[in-house]
Amino acid sequence: MEEEKKSLNFIEQIIENDLESGKHKEIVTRFPPEPNGYLHIGHAKSICLNFGLGIKYKGKTNLRFDDTNPTKEDVEYVNSIKQDIKWLGFEWEGEALFSSDYFDQLFNWAVEFIKQGKAYVDDQTAEQIAATKGTPTRPGTESPHRNRTVEENLDLFNRMKKGEFADGEKVLRAKIEMDSPNMHKRDPIMYRIKNATHHRTGNNWCIYPMYDYTHGESDYIEGITHSLCTLEFENHRPLYDWFLDQIYDDKKTRPRQIEFARLNINYTVMSKRKLLELVELGLVKSWDDPRMPTISGLRRRGYTPESIRNFADKVGIAKRNNIIDVALLEHSIREDLNKKAQRVMAVIDPLKVVITNYPEGQSEELDAVNNPEDESMGKRKVPFSRELYIEKEDFMEDAPRKFFRLSVGKEVRLRYAYFVTCNEVIKDKNGEIIQLNCTYDPLSKGGKSPDGRKVKGTLHWVSAEHALNVEAELYDRLFMDEAPDGHKDKDFKDFVNPDSLNVIKNCKVEPFVKDAKPGDKFQFERKGYFCVDADSKPDNLIFNRTVSLRDSWAKKNPNQNQQKQKQKQKKK
Repeated sequence: MEEEKKSLNFIEQIIENDLESGKHKEIVTRFPPEPNGYLHIGHAKSICLNFGLGIKYKGKTNLRFDDTNPTKEDVEYVNSIKQDIKWLGFEWEGEALFSSDYFDQLFNWAVEFIKQGKAYVDDQTAEQIAATKGTPTRPGTESPHRNRTVEENLDLFNRMKKGEFADGEKVLRAKIEMDSPNMHKRDPIMYRIKNATHHRTGNNWCIYPMYDYTHGESDYIEGITHSLCTLEFENHRPLYDWFLDQIYDDKKTRPRQIEFARLNINYTVMSKRKLLELVELGLVKSWDDPRMPTISGLRRRGYTPESIRNFADKVGIAKRNNIIDVALLEHSIREDLNKKAQRVMAVIDPLKVVITNYPEGQSEELDAVNNPEDESMGKRKVPFSRELYIEKEDFMEDAPRKFFRLSVGKEVRLRYAYFVTCNEVIKDKNGEIIQLNCTYDPLSKGGKSPDGRKVKGTLHWVSAEHALNVEAELYDRLFMDEAPDGHKDKDFKDFVNPDSLNVIKNCKVEPFVKDAKPGDKFQFERKGYFCVDADSKPDNLIFNRTVSLRDSWAKKNPNQNQQKQKQKQKKK
């Protein structure tokens, strides 16, 4: 049976119509980040869309940095963005491009705007300009400098370029209409003065074009056919088109701006400005902190490129904004790692077990499956000895009837090993349990019943003699609120989860991982998926928990489900 063909999203429908009609022989898309921060999971969706369309329709995708604000941009961000895109599995067409490559052309076009009476130099401050913009229901007020002569405007604009004025002293504005129903067309600023060193052009310029002017003209220069952006730019489209109208040559490709819904995920903030706040205030360790929704943070935490691409595909492309449950992202990485992660046994919170009828000084190696989802990964040898570690939570002295793990007088299976029964509990002077004395059934090797008796509980374990001591970093969601930046009366930082990181220094892991390197991924059986951290060293292995084996958040936060039920009832 043939696999059902996936329906086209609305952008793919537009592209296919353009190709079929002959409007375009080849599509050219672009990913246009501003190099003023690290990319986050929302950018990953845009990357997958733009580069994915280029691949699907055998077109081209440019990487262009819209670098028009030298006070916020840095080469560090440029390099991190390139790394993120390549890590996700995509390659851009030719060399990376920059809006700063077009500064001369943009300036010359601005001069033509002035000559045609479509731009003027304004002496008003930013506050004065904002105050005269009007409101959506009230027209704006014309600047007293709006009707300067072409000669005066040309002179002032050239003097702006030469550095004769201070920051904010003058701006170049497009002359459109101050009574436009679209606020963005009310004489928008095209250039402002910024006496700052640019990361590429140095001090060659002290005036810089605004994003709304630069973006569409850069698309035009590059021959972009479909300029894809998120819905917040929908109201900017008339201005995008107006700027293009002034320079368009019908012998060249005219870009078309198309808006799609941005990615919004609950329990997360998706603003580079707010993410920068977290970094600068030390609420996280860095941009690549595994709690951050940045691509570099997700990579360090153990997410795979495939899981993020699959997540983007599941979310899809929509025309309306909606909120995606972070559980879908977590499901995507579980689904991917389940197929490929090496299984090992690790004990996060160790409790010693002594097998009293196992010969002292003896040990043996038992067969363990590396990945039950992929037989080609084979098996490994796991050492077993008289003294073991199990999880503290896997023992209960006074256990209820439905507790299927270890308790006094109860028999359980040690995975890949033997059946054991707890006979005695050893406590310290404070009453804390420090050791369990157990006996094993030597006929149950491999965890198989020798006489058909049933044992419900199966525990993971590690040989005390052979265990490696490692550090485990257990990450929880960074925010406790479903919409941390959705409260008018509270700051998003008020919802930072104080327990988002729990560092375990005395985690015990089987010796199989002794040669693990940063980036290596494992499933700690029954505990979750873990990735070796970038700061890990051979003598100090650090494992980040990528994700638990199942969603435990709802159990710890039962009001999450209650909130969802209330929202559903409101919609009804």
